[in-house]
Parts: sequence; structure tokens; C-alpha cells
Amino acid sequence: MRPFRLILLLAVRLAAQSPLPPLALPPEADPVPGYTEMDPLTHLHMTGTVQRIAVAGYRLKVTGKVRHRLSLTYDDLRRMPRLTSRDVIVCRGYFEDYAHWAGCALTALLDRCEPRPGAKGLELVSADGYRTTVTLQEARSGYAFLAYEWEGKALPVLHGFPVKAAFPGLPGSKWVKWLVEIRVE
Repeated sequence: MRPFRLILLLAVRLAAQSPLPPLALPPEADPVPGYTEMDPLTHLHMTGTVQRIAVAGYRLKVTGKVRHRLSLTYDDLRRMPRLTSRDVIVCRGYFEDYAHWAGCALTALLDRCEPRPGAKGLELVSADGYRTTVTLQEARSGYAFLAYEWEGKALPVLHGFPVKAAFPGLPGSKWVKWLVEIRVE
């Protein structure tokens, strides 16, 4: 093996193992806003049942029609290729929220788990019991990502910490908060 290639390989391995700088959690609203009411701290609207998930024990499972099942930590996701986006979440008839989001590219996660032939979509599962589906084509759009940052800070607990599925261009019902599992169907 060439020395340069060996050094590059070691650098990639060290980067994958090195600790990431912590993201400071923003303060939580108190009291929690009602359904579709605005959170006064973030100016985002509230949906779902708030889940408080300890980052130390968090795992995102990727299961179903895949060659490689995954169980990823928060830092595993933060080490994957990153996307940033200034997008609107639209819940028709209720609200439109604009914000800057960042997280890992969903295509990178799908490349890692390798969906099996015949897989057509993903079921996204929230810790609060909410579920929705997207097509594999929507998931591989190049715009879809798993958001762990909002406005340069860790995603607020009220809005999905530690991870929220983000699908720019799709309805807000696809932006699953407190994401704990992705089932490839």
C-alpha cells in the first residue's frame, strides 16, 4: 500500500472515531405549546407528543429489506455526510415554518444499509408512536436528510431532538420528529 493511501485511510478511521464537539441544547419552552401553537422560543409550531430522549442511549435503527441492519448513535449520524437547508415545513391549513436545518444525508444512510432489490419505500417511526411512509425515490432525492441541528444548534427537544426526518418539498407530515426507526419496505 502506498504511504499516502495508508495515511489517508488512517485519517478517515481517526475522524470516524474522534469525539465530535457537543451541540448545546437550546432551552425548552415552558409550558409546552398546544397542538399547532407556536413555540415562543423557536417560533416553530408544535405537533406531536414531546419525547425526551437521552442522547447517550439514543440509537436509530434501520431495519427491513436491507442487506445491513444498522443501529446508529447520535454521533454516528453526525459523522455522516452533512446537508444543510433553509426550508419551509408546510402543514396545509395550519402553518408554515421557515428555518435553517442541518443533518446527515439520507442517501448516505441508505448507501450504508443497502436496500434489497424490490424495496420501494421507508416507514419512519417516531418515539411518540407516529408513523409515516415515503417512497425510496423521495428518500434518495438528494434533498432528504436526518436533521440534528436547527439554526446552528442542536435540534430543540420540542421539535424532534435528537433526530428529525427532513423532506424539503414534501408535506410537514413527512418530517418525523424523535425518529427512532427507519424500516425499508
